[in-house]
Amino acid sequence: MQQQRQHPLSADEGGYLGITVPVLQLFAGTLFLSAFLLFSVQPFFSKLVLPKLGGSPGVWSVAMVFFQSVLLLGYAYAHALTRFLSTKHAIIIHALVLLSACVFLPLGIASGWDTPPATYQELWLLGLFAVSVGLPFFAVSANAPLLQAWFTQTGHKHASDPYFLYGASNIGSFASLYLYILVLEPGLKLGTQSLFWTAGYLVLVIAILLCAASVLRQPQLAASETNTSSDAAGDAPVQRITSRQIFVYLGLAAVPSALTIALTAHIAVDIASAPFMWVVPLSLFLLTFVIAFKTKPLISVDFLSSILPFAAILAAGVIFLPKLLPLTFGLGANLLIYFITVLYCHARLYQLRPHASQLTAFYLWMSVGGVLGGIFAGLIAPNVFNWVAEYPMLMLVALFLLPLKNGATASSAIKTVLFGVGLTMLFWIGVTRGWIPEIEGHEIVVMSIIGLITLAAVVQVKWQAVAHVLLILTVPLVLLLQLHPSVVHTERSFFGVVKVKDTDDGTYRRMVHGTTVHGSIAMSAFDAEVGKGSPEPLAYYHETGEMADTLRAARASAGTGMGHVGVVGLGTGSFLCHSLPGETWTVYEIDRSVIDVASNPAYFRFISDCGPDTKMVLGDARLTLEAEPDGKFDYLLIDAFSSDSIPVHLMTREAIALFFSKIEENGLLALHISNRYLELASVLAAIAEADGYSIRFAEHGAIEGETRPDQVFAANVMVFARDEADLGPLLDNPRWNEVRSNGTALWTDDYSNIVGAIIRHEFSEK
Repeated sequence: MQQQRQHPLSADEGGYLGITVPVLQLFAGTLFLSAFLLFSVQPFFSKLVLPKLGGSPGVWSVAMVFFQSVLLLGYAYAHALTRFLSTKHAIIIHALVLLSACVFLPLGIASGWDTPPATYQELWLLGLFAVSVGLPFFAVSANAPLLQAWFTQTGHKHASDPYFLYGASNIGSFASLYLYILVLEPGLKLGTQSLFWTAGYLVLVIAILLCAASVLRQPQLAASETNTSSDAAGDAPVQRITSRQIFVYLGLAAVPSALTIALTAHIAVDIASAPFMWVVPLSLFLLTFVIAFKTKPLISVDFLSSILPFAAILAAGVIFLPKLLPLTFGLGANLLIYFITVLYCHARLYQLRPHASQLTAFYLWMSVGGVLGGIFAGLIAPNVFNWVAEYPMLMLVALFLLPLKNGATASSAIKTVLFGVGLTMLFWIGVTRGWIPEIEGHEIVVMSIIGLITLAAVVQVKWQAVAHVLLILTVPLVLLLQLHPSVVHTERSFFGVVKVKDTDDGTYRRMVHGTTVHGSIAMSAFDAEVGKGSPEPLAYYHETGEMADTLRAARASAGTGMGHVGVVGLGTGSFLCHSLPGETWTVYEIDRSVIDVASNPAYFRFISDCGPDTKMVLGDARLTLEAEPDGKFDYLLIDAFSSDSIPVHLMTREAIALFFSKIEENGLLALHISNRYLELASVLAAIAEADGYSIRFAEHGAIEGETRPDQVFAANVMVFARDEADLGPLLDNPRWNEVRSNGTALWTDDYSNIVGAIIRHEFSEK
C-alpha cells in the first residue's frame, strides 16, 4: 500500500477540517463578510427602534454614537489581544466571544424597553442598543484589526503591509449599505432581515475559525510567539506611535465622523428619517476608505489639499444661501463637499499610517477620534447649540487640518492663529457693545462670510497660516446670522430645531421646523388683550383649507355635535381656533419644545386665546394613543411631520388600525401628508383597499385657478371613514377626489419603502 505523502501548508494556503483555501482570499472574504454584517445591522436595528422615538432623526445620530463607541471597544479589545496574549490564546478568547454573542440571535428589541422616557431620550436609546445588539456588534467590530494582525503571521508576500485589507473590508461595508437600501429594505420585512443576519453571522464564525486555523498551522508562528515585539518577518523593532501622531490621528478621524452625523441629521430632517436617507452619507464615508486605503491611492493627498479650500467656498454658499439654490443642486453640493473633505482626511490617515507592528494601535486611535467626533455631533452639539452650528463649524475645522505650506513654521502658525482669535474677539465685542455700526441685511453678512472663505482659499496656495486667520474671522459673522432681527426665538431638542421668525415686512410671525412652516399668525393679533380675541388660523389651518374641510365633514357626520377631537402634532396650536363650545380637544405632541413655544403668548396666541384648557399629552402618538379608551374620538387629525421628514410608523397598516380603534363608529381620520420629496397618497390608498376603508384625497393645486389668501397654504390631506356616507360634504366637493394605490405596496410596522415613494414623486412630477 502506497503511503500518502504529506505536504506542508504553504504561505498562500490555509486549511481547517480538510478544507484548503488561498490565504489572501480567505482573509479578504472573511473581512468582507464581517464588514457587511457590521454595517447592515446599523440601518436594520435603527429602523426597528425608530418608532419608539416618533421617527426622530436624532435616533440615527445617537445610533451612530453607540455604534462608533462599540467599535472603539472592539478595536481596543483587538489591540489588547494582539499585544498581551499569544495568537493561540487570542484565537480561543475571540472564538468564545463570537459564540457567546449567539445568545442574542436573532436580533430584536430587548424585553422591557418598550416605552421611552419623556426626557434624556439619548441615554435611554444608548441603553436599548446596548442590551439588544451590544455583544453581537462588539464581536463583529473587532474583526477588522484582529484579522489584519493575524494576516501578518501567515507568511503571505503582502503580510508586512496588511492595510490594504482595510479597503477590502470597507468594500463589504459599502456593498452592505447599498444592498440594504436597494434590496433588503424595500424587499424584506424586518423579521426576515433579522433571520438573514443571523445566518450570515453563523457563516462568519466558521470563516473566522478557518482564518485562525490558517495562522495556527504556519511553521513560523512558534517563533513569532516568542517575540511579540517583532513585525511579521520577525526582524524589525517596534516603532511606537508618538503623542504627536496620536493627536493627528484623532483630528483626522474625528472630523469625518462628526461631519457624517451632522450632514445625516440635515438630510434626515428635510426628507425622511429612514435608513435610505441615513446610509447615503455613511456609504460615501466608507467609499473614501476604499479609495484612500490602497498602496497606490486613486487620488493624491496633494490634489485633495488643493481643492478642499475651494470646496469650502461652495459649502458656504449651500449652507448660508439654501433658498437661492435648487434642492437637488444643494443636496448634491453638500454630498460632494462632504465627500472631498472626508476623502482628504482618510487619505492623510493612510499616508501617515505606522508600521504594521502598530496596526491595532493605529486603528484604536482612529476609532477614538471617530467616537470623539460622534459624541460632539450626536450628543454635545444638539444640547449646546440652539441651531445646527456644528456643520459649518466642522467644515472650518477641516480646513485647519490642511498641512502648512511653503516654509510656514509652527511658531508662525500659532502667532497668526492667535492674532486671528484676537481680531475675532475685538470684532465680536465691537458689535455687541455697539462700537461697530450694525451690519444691515442678512445677505451682506452671508456674502462677507463667502468672501473671507474665498480669500482664504486663494491665500492658502502661498501661506496656510494667513488663510487660517481669514477663516477665523468668519466665525463672528456666522454668529451674527443668528442675531438677525427676524429670528425671534430658536430652540433645539432631540427632535429638531424650532424657530420663531417674523416675515421681512413684520406683518406675520411663523413657527418653522426645519424647512416647513408649522403655523402663522398676524402680528395684529397681539394688539388684543390675551384671551380677549380669536386669532385667525393661517398656513395650512385656515378655514378655507383642506384640514378645515375634514373637520366640518366630521361635525356633519356626528350630527348632534362632536364630543372629543384628537390632534397629533401641535405646531403653533392654530387648529384649536376651529374648536366649538361643547367639544373637548386633546393634542398629542412628542416635542416638549414645541409645546413650550406654542404655549407662550409672547410668541403665539392660538393656545392662550382659543384653547387654554386643551389637554396636552407629551409622547409619541402610537404609544400615548394606546392608553386612550376605544371609540373616544369623533375626529382624529394626524399632522406630525417635522419639516419634510415623515414619521413612517404613523403611516403603517397597524397605525391606521390603532387610530380607528380610538375613533367612534362614524368618526373620521385625517392625515396631513404634504411633502416635497415623497408620494404618500398611494401608500395610504393601499391600506384603505386592504382593510375596506372609504377615502378621499385633496391635493394642493388640484383645482385650476384656485387662489388662497396671503399666508394660507394648500395641503395634501387624506381622510378615512368606515363608511363612504360618513364623508358627507367631501363627496360633492371638487377639491376631494378618489385615489387608488395603483399597485403600491402598503406599509406595515415590518415593511416600508422610502425609495419607492421618492421615485413615484419624481415620476408624477414629470
